[in-house]
Amino acid sequence: MHLRLDVDIQKIEAENLRKGKNKVEEDLDSLKTDYKRLRVPMRTVRLGRTSEQWR
Repeated sequence: MHLRLDVDIQKIEAENLRKGKNKVEEDLDSLKTDYKRLRVPMRTVRLGRTSEQWR
């Protein structure tokens, strides 16, 4: 009986970890997408400046 409960608890914990991992991966993908969208305007702005202006 105790082993059965331990197995059930382990299954629940594993499922919660999988759900958490999926959420983190979705957030990471979203951040990557946002970063890519921001890179284009950043590059465009940089092209208009010299290295001395950046200092």
